[in-house]
Amino acid sequence: MTRAVNLARQAAPSNATILIRGESGTGKTVLAKAIHAWSQRAAMPFSVISCPSLSPELLESELFGHVKGAFTGAVRDNPGRISMCNRGTLLLDEIGDLPLSLQPKLLRFVQEKEYERIGDYTTRHADVRIIAATNIDLEKVGPGGQFRRKLYYRLNVIQLEIPPLRERPDDIVSLANGLLIFLVKAVTRHCWVFYRRGDEPVEKLPVAGKCPRVEKTSWRGLLFSVRGTGSVSTISRKMCTPRIRLSGSVIR
Repeated sequence: MTRAVNLARQAAPSNATILIRGESGTGKTVLAKAIHAWSQRAAMPFSVISCPSLSPELLESELFGHVKGAFTGAVRDNPGRISMCNRGTLLLDEIGDLPLSLQPKLLRFVQEKEYERIGDYTTRHADVRIIAATNIDLEKVGPGGQFRRKLYYRLNVIQLEIPPLRERPDDIVSLANGLLIFLVKAVTRHCWVFYRRGDEPVEKLPVAGKCPRVEKTSWRGLLFSVRGTGSVSTISRKMCTPRIRLSGSVIR
């Protein structure tokens, strides 16, 4: 993970497109936001489009925009995310689900920074940095598959690999404590501090590579502690699964 963060910091000041690879729940969006914050575009918009969550027609409209009357239901102009993120950063989450019909249009924008809204023949320009995220190997989806190799190479100028939590167990406790510092402000409770029980190897923490599971345990430890006391491991066993092995103490 340290290597991915160091590469991200080095790449952030440039305008190069970045491809972030990692399993679901490993923090790809968080890393993309950090790259934006470290870049010279930090004061400009950052936006995320989840490619699997929209139909091809809606995804094209959301990405490039449309003019009023371009299709049924287009009752007003939509500038699109590319226009809204001018001089900023746009994250295309799960880019592997981008429909084939849209891939040439995205390729053109990545190469030329040019595009047209749906229903409009005016060619527009926008200065947007593209970051793509995926949980699959796009190179293997190449020829004859569902992802154009030319677009893959354009997006993969810099590739960042985020390993799952099961491959970086030393990060789990620090991640849980970082989440607690954030969560405690929302409920104004005493702050828990997680630690690993000395009789159990941290490698056995069953987080399955997903940060949301650590966040869930942090929330439960914080909300169900009674008067700032209690055992987070006990809460985890009752509320989650019997295999979670995080214990906790309280800072008043």
